[in-house]
Amino acid sequence: MTKEEKKAAKAQRKAEAKEKGKGIWAEFKEFINRGNAFMLAIGVVIGGAFSAIVNAFVNILTSLATWPVPGGLAGLVSPLPAITDVQKGLGAGAHLDIGIGQQFAAADLLDKADALATKLYGAGYSDVQFVDAKGMLTSNYTLYGKVYYYNATALINWGTLLNAVIAFIIIAVVLFIIVKVANAAAAKKAAMEEEALERYYLKHPEERPAPEDPAKPKPTTEELLASILVELKKANGEEAPEPEEIVAPETEAAEE
Repeated sequence: MTKEEKKAAKAQRKAEAKEKGKGIWAEFKEFINRGNAFMLAIGVVIGGAFSAIVNAFVNILTSLATWPVPGGLAGLVSPLPAITDVQKGLGAGAHLDIGIGQQFAAADLLDKADALATKLYGAGYSDVQFVDAKGMLTSNYTLYGKVYYYNATALINWGTLLNAVIAFIIIAVVLFIIVKVANAAAAKKAAMEEEALERYYLKHPEERPAPEDPAKPKPTTEELLASILVELKKANGEEAPEPEEIVAPETEAAEE
């Protein structure tokens, strides 16, 4: 193969690769621009945001249902009741003796762990024992914001619900803007295509389809099927009757 032939083959391969890339990009744009796929993506995102609101609200209802449990209700609804024996989760009620209670600030975690380790292992506790005491606290208390609450406490977490509502509104506004932009782009594209088609018909008036006559009745299903049968017979080289001759016997039978 000569040098010119190699260069020509290389250029042809580049052209084929470029054409293939254009085809894949065109298919991708067609897939993205499909209304069903676009609206399905919008629905999935909206559904995920709304499910967070539902989950937060259900958790609040669950907490209301567990109001009578020992330990009572905490948060923004009622004062914190006294700790009961049911909430002794750290063994022998050690956390009660050091005054941890039903809640404590997150900044006091290390001090509470130090007091608990001293109570359980003595003043000369090791680092491993300190980590063990800290693990006891974090496994029996859950952090909400900057406060640790005992796990047996029924909490109404208004913050999570409020955050979910705010996030849903923000997501809905963003998606609304995206849909508006997409609809405007689709309408502009349709107008440009219609304008281009009109310019083509002005240059080629013979190809403009004839306007439909509203007074003219539309063909029936039988007439359309008869026309298709005639065209098929003509394509096969057979002598085909006119569509009226095919439909006429059925019409006469119907009239009788």
